[in-house]
Amino acid sequence: MRLVGSLQLALLLALTSRSAGLDIPLEVEQPPTIITHRSGPVVALPYDHTVTIRCEARGNPPPQYRWTKDGEDFIPPHVTTNKTHHTDGTFVLHTKDLAHFKGRYQCYASNKLGTAMTEEIELIVTSIPKFPKEAIAPIVVKEGEPITLHCNPPEGVAPRKIYWMTIGLQHIEQDERVSMGIDGNLYFSNALQKDNRPDYCCFASFPRIRTIVQKNALAVVVKSLKPDNESADSSAPAEAPPVRMPGLLLPSGVQTEKVLLKGENLQLECISHGYPTPKIGWMKLGDRLPPRAQLNNFGKMLRISAVEESDGGKYMCTAKNSAGEAVHYFDVIVEEPPKWLTEPPQSQLTVIGSDVHIKCSVSGKPPPDITWRRNGEVFRDDPSSDTRVLDDTVVIHNARPEDSAVYQCEASNSHGSILANINIMIMNMAPQILTRDYQEYAVILGGDIIMDCSVFSSPPPSISWTKDGFPDTVEGERAFALQNGSLQISNAEKNDSGKYSCIAYNTEGLSAVSAVLHVKDPTKIINPPQDVQIISGTTAQLMCQAEYDKSLLGTFELVWRKDGKEIPLSSEENSRYFVADGMLHIMNVNLSDQGIYTCIARTSLDEDNATALLTVLDVPDAPKNLEISEIKSPRNVRLSWVPGSDHNSSVTEFIVEYEESQWDPGKWKVLQKVPGNQATAELALHGHLHHQFRVYAVNAVGPGPPSEPTERYRTPPAAPDRNPENIKIQGHHPYQMDISWEPLLPTEHNGPGLEYKVSYRKLGVENNWTDHLVRRHLFVVRNTSAFVPYEIKIQSRNSHGWAPEPKVFTGYSGEDVPTAAPRNVAVEVINTTVLRVSWTPVPPATVRGHLGGYDVQWLRKRSLLNPNKILDERQSLSFPGNRSHAIVSGLQPFSEYRLTVNVFNKKGKGPNSDPATFNTTEGVPEQVPILTASNAQRDSILLVWGPPLEANGILTGYLLQYHLINETTLEAVDSQEINITGADTTQRKLEGLEEGSLYRFRLSACTRAGCGPPLAQESSTVVVAGHNCSHPSPSFIAGNPTHLPLGDGNWRISEAVNTSQSFHIIDGLKPGAVYTIRLLAKRLFDNASIFEDVIQTQVKGVEGQRSDFSTQGWFIGTMCAVALLTLVALMACFVQKNKSGKYAGTPPPPLQRQDMFSMEKVKEKEDLHPDVESQGMNDDTFCEYSDSDQKPLKGSSLCSLVGDSVSRDSLVDYADGGEEFDEDGSFIGEYSGPKHRGSVSEPNGPSSVTA
Repeated sequence: MRLVGSLQLALLLALTSRSAGLDIPLEVEQPPTIITHRSGPVVALPYDHTVTIRCEARGNPPPQYRWTKDGEDFIPPHVTTNKTHHTDGTFVLHTKDLAHFKGRYQCYASNKLGTAMTEEIELIVTSIPKFPKEAIAPIVVKEGEPITLHCNPPEGVAPRKIYWMTIGLQHIEQDERVSMGIDGNLYFSNALQKDNRPDYCCFASFPRIRTIVQKNALAVVVKSLKPDNESADSSAPAEAPPVRMPGLLLPSGVQTEKVLLKGENLQLECISHGYPTPKIGWMKLGDRLPPRAQLNNFGKMLRISAVEESDGGKYMCTAKNSAGEAVHYFDVIVEEPPKWLTEPPQSQLTVIGSDVHIKCSVSGKPPPDITWRRNGEVFRDDPSSDTRVLDDTVVIHNARPEDSAVYQCEASNSHGSILANINIMIMNMAPQILTRDYQEYAVILGGDIIMDCSVFSSPPPSISWTKDGFPDTVEGERAFALQNGSLQISNAEKNDSGKYSCIAYNTEGLSAVSAVLHVKDPTKIINPPQDVQIISGTTAQLMCQAEYDKSLLGTFELVWRKDGKEIPLSSEENSRYFVADGMLHIMNVNLSDQGIYTCIARTSLDEDNATALLTVLDVPDAPKNLEISEIKSPRNVRLSWVPGSDHNSSVTEFIVEYEESQWDPGKWKVLQKVPGNQATAELALHGHLHHQFRVYAVNAVGPGPPSEPTERYRTPPAAPDRNPENIKIQGHHPYQMDISWEPLLPTEHNGPGLEYKVSYRKLGVENNWTDHLVRRHLFVVRNTSAFVPYEIKIQSRNSHGWAPEPKVFTGYSGEDVPTAAPRNVAVEVINTTVLRVSWTPVPPATVRGHLGGYDVQWLRKRSLLNPNKILDERQSLSFPGNRSHAIVSGLQPFSEYRLTVNVFNKKGKGPNSDPATFNTTEGVPEQVPILTASNAQRDSILLVWGPPLEANGILTGYLLQYHLINETTLEAVDSQEINITGADTTQRKLEGLEEGSLYRFRLSACTRAGCGPPLAQESSTVVVAGHNCSHPSPSFIAGNPTHLPLGDGNWRISEAVNTSQSFHIIDGLKPGAVYTIRLLAKRLFDNASIFEDVIQTQVKGVEGQRSDFSTQGWFIGTMCAVALLTLVALMACFVQKNKSGKYAGTPPPPLQRQDMFSMEKVKEKEDLHPDVESQGMNDDTFCEYSDSDQKPLKGSSLCSLVGDSVSRDSLVDYADGGEEFDEDGSFIGEYSGPKHRGSVSEPNGPSSVTA
């Protein structure tokens, strides 16, 4: 026999209670299965508008529904037809017709394969409960007799609660004598006179329908046992009722059988009568009462909750008093309704020809009866049929497809019934794969994935998986097939991606589907948020950057949570939260923002998270509970407080402030600062004030808000605590002394009537003090001697006494100017500019004040170089303190001076000493202001210089040193020295130099005292080279060539020319035009012109003709010969001019000192030595001159500068000074007169050059 478990299909429990079915997809034909229905009794409340009875089933074809009521066919009045929600079997009843529909209902769902049914559904229709209207006669009893007041409450919706009260709604007091039974009646074990009353009312409450009903009042009359001839108000003591034997008002008889279901609560009740009131006792015969047993209602009720079968047996209650006892026995029987032993019978799918067993395993007490149905119709055992009914089992032998049906098993006993629908399907069917073909799956690298392969077939299929078309079955440690046919891959790897095939086959056929698996990169937070502390009110930033599989971009999202709750990120302007580039910004942080922030980076497949703690730092809260307590006196108090929260930043200090209402009301001032670990402060207060205190805390963020102020605290008046401070004693005028001090603050007065006592006396002369009482903080002592020492003290007082004894200060009366002059003034000349002055100090008494020091004044009368010129150059130096000599510097050499000394104090200077006259010695000259090297030839260079601006003596001549420089090592290889006599000499031609060599020249001016500092200059002799027609420019300075066409008036400026260049080509000139060429030095302050010339370009025809000729070899040779002859002629001209010594015989006038001639330092070696190309421009250069007989512009002929090497340092200085050079390089600034820098004379005629 093949069991259902061998089908290897997942069997799922059905949605309905007490029924189960196969999980067969609706695509397969199948009988109905009840999936939901209304179970248990349905109670229709009076206030319900409708009652819904639900029944829903699934099947293929869709099932049809029918209902029965009390065993008869029933057509519901309103059946819903909403097939979308599968509620075809549901109907709705309205309250106005409910009374007609009370009964037991069953739902049947049928299609061509069978019929399923539900259990009976009981509809209970309730009405509003009411007590019957009746006239109830009074109940009359004698004292000691029992009373029973019957309630007989109406039936209604459970739960029902019973109360006994009076008409005034006062509860009837219950005790061991009077109590209410389970039936709602009120029992009196014996009647007493106090039970007389006419308003015993029974109330029944039904909470579910919010209803309380009341029975008519009952009257109880208790007759007294006194004789009739005794009045009711007799003072005789009340006679007790006679003793009565105990008996039971409830229950009646000797024994009661109590049957209840397992799990219910057992309640056994014994209410007795008798006098005295009997005591009730309980016991279980043959056993102890279970631990769950409880005694309620004053011991009259035994209650056992959730009874079990072991709680059954015999119980006994005993009512006992002094007259005897009464007993009652309870026979407790615990039963239970039918229930499934394990689970309801399961639906089955099996192949044709197999045997089917349906077992209905139930239990119950009494044992349930089992009824079998097929498609809702009862069937019994038929020995001649293949289907046999064997009590709780149905056996189908050699099952055929027509045996497919819905079988019902119903088990019932006196306590209820249970029913199960069992779908039996007999068929052979090839595998039908229910999973969609080419289903795509995605899994994160390292994750687990299940690829579905849901198959339906009979018999059960065999399922295998393959990958990428290979026949091998997918299996291994990480990949395995599940029982339902799905493939599970654990710890996925990248190579798991691919196309998978699920193949299902059985004896009836084969089927297959494909699935595609993509293994994605995991989502990972690479830049997690960090714990951060942020100050309240600022912006917090939490970074969270993640990497994820780019194919999941559409599903990626970054979510932020705070303390587990998602933060709403809004694009609204007023939102304090926004995310930009993975960073969460929290604007205007406050204390509520503190917490744990979690960043969640997630896609549709996975997520990663990281957390950070955001700590908000804020100023401390205000301290609370300020209290003032006195320590030693009313003016010494202790202020204590309770600190507020420090908001994550420790309190560094507490500031105690005070405010007083007398002098400065409303203004809070700092009184004391207390360390942050203290919460008390001892305060010393001023007297006669109404104080108010408050405290605020300070932490690293800042000061917090102040506390609430204390109540006003008043201090008593007292004498001042201190005397004035910062006492100043000054003498603004001779013969008086001004005394001032810093007065006491108003809050320091300590009482009314504040005054100051000023006391003074001459130091060491007077013993008695002169006292004055003043209210101001200034006092003037008049008619004193000049600069006399005094002792002064100032003491405070008020109407309550004096301050402590004050300190004594020493001061002086007013100063006056000194009366004596220093004597014995002597001068010692140390060198040409420095001398030592000495004198005899004045007597201290003549200073008449604090000695300030001595002033030395000197006058330069004349220079010994020009004694006839009277000078008036005055200078002075002050030397503080009491001294007898001083060193004076800054004098001019070779000059005549007069010097005096005087003493000074704060008031002024004393008389001058007798003058001392002296001369300074001759000194070395200053550096010569300019040195130029020009007219460089193959073996000679012309040096031109200017005399020093300050000779500092009689100029005797010059010292010239020159050195041959190795241009590779830049070291001197040969040195020469020449003494040049004659102060008027300003140039020297050096001959016998090496051709094409670099020389360094040093020139110093000399007097009899020696030679001054040298001025250095470098230049090179020239090398005879080939022709070059480009325009040469000086190589010593960077600048901008400009050109101006005559008649145009507008200058054109070319690009900058580097210092290493010796020529510059100007393009774009017009043929046959006249231009002025000017070279400007950029580093000069006003772009002075250091070169200017006038040229004329040739016309195009001439140029073209030259181009034609220049291509011939004979033409080139002829032009070179002409150039050589021109060079020889020019050299002869220069030699002749130099020999003539144009200005050599005329002594130059003294040069005026010009501050702007600041000598530049010798430049770096590479600047001093331009490259060979820059030095190669010489007088062999090919040039053309115009035919004009007029002389070109002085110093600016195109060829006149060829080969010149001008000083880079000296030229700059003289260009700044507005001086200029002539053709041979002579310094002619003093002779030609100053010109505006950059200006030139108008040219006499243009020179021409080919453009």
